[in-house]
Amino acid sequence: MNGEKMDTSIIQVLNSIFYAAVLFLIAAGLSLIYGVMRIVNLAHGTLYALGAYVSAWAVGSVFGATAGGNWVLAGQLLLLPIGAFAIAAVGAVIEPTLLRPLYRRPEEYVLLITFGLLMILEDVMKLLFGGTPLSAGSILDSMGSMRIGELLYPTYNLLVIGVGIASAIGLWAFVYRTRFGVILRATSQDRRMASALGLNVGRVYVQAFAIGCFMAGLGGAVVVPAQAAVLGMGVDALILAFVVIVIGGLGSLEGALVGALIVSFVRTAGIQFFPEIELAVLYLIAAAVLLIRPTGLFGRV
Repeated sequence: MNGEKMDTSIIQVLNSIFYAAVLFLIAAGLSLIYGVMRIVNLAHGTLYALGAYVSAWAVGSVFGATAGGNWVLAGQLLLLPIGAFAIAAVGAVIEPTLLRPLYRRPEEYVLLITFGLLMILEDVMKLLFGGTPLSAGSILDSMGSMRIGELLYPTYNLLVIGVGIASAIGLWAFVYRTRFGVILRATSQDRRMASALGLNVGRVYVQAFAIGCFMAGLGGAVVVPAQAAVLGMGVDALILAFVVIVIGGLGSLEGALVGALIVSFVRTAGIQFFPEIELAVLYLIAAAVLLIRPTGLFGRV
């Protein structure tokens, strides 16, 4: 009995880290956009959902819905990130056309335009993909499961955990150890001074927004083999991403990582032990953090 409880506990921890990896990808993109551009992108969750739809559609169109051999699996895995690149391209179009004309106006205008974009993209997904859920579950089936004691755990989930860890390290190195990262941070701290020094602020904004959207799309791409893409999934993801960045601190990559871990572990425990008040517990934690540190655990004034 004790061995079975230990196996179950290990799987619960792995599930929490898996969910934290996906949440981090979404929240890090949202936090990066805010940190550089001071924009709260309400359409971010819908871009995550669109990335999931595009990846599931691409994998299903090329390889079908059945599991295949090693070469087929390799092709599916290579095709899976197409959703992330597609969302990055969408972001590179949205920023100069819809958002840039509103930078000199009050913040409410940007909130309204991103909320409108959320509604439009929901209808676009319904028009393009219909109301039927799409999945790339053949990847999950092809990769099989690993044994943990007497229980089985999907091998693909470990791959997603690895992607999350690699993304956290890569994004941190990109922001704090590259020349473009220095430009991003300089632009976020003082846009006018950066422009006066000869930096192309408009190009920096396009690139920052595209990278943030890429992170959202990557979250959708990696989750779709384990969870079908469905209408409305973006709104749920956006709410949890906001809880993550409220806890961790808006604009902080470290906060996005820590907040994602807190939210995922609490949510996993809540689903198992107190499902009726699972979301309420998350909101209470966020409220408690705001009372103690209004800027979040790693937020800066």
